[in-house]
Amino acid sequence: MPGTLTSPQLTAADRCGAGARVRAVLPTGGELLFCGHHATEHADRLREMNAVVSESEPAI
Repeated sequence: MPGTLTSPQLTAADRCGAGARVRAVLPTGGELLFCGHHATEHADRLREMNAVVSESEPAI
């Protein structure tokens, strides 16, 4: 279903172009896609910003 975060279909991360594993939706309505490494690196700041963070399921 479009617009839902329950099963995000992620592609490339915004920061480095690696496979996106994490989607962060900002309170202002923006959206960022991160690889696992950069999501961990920026996790504290995302929490401070009250971003809604969801992680995709690992590919099988």
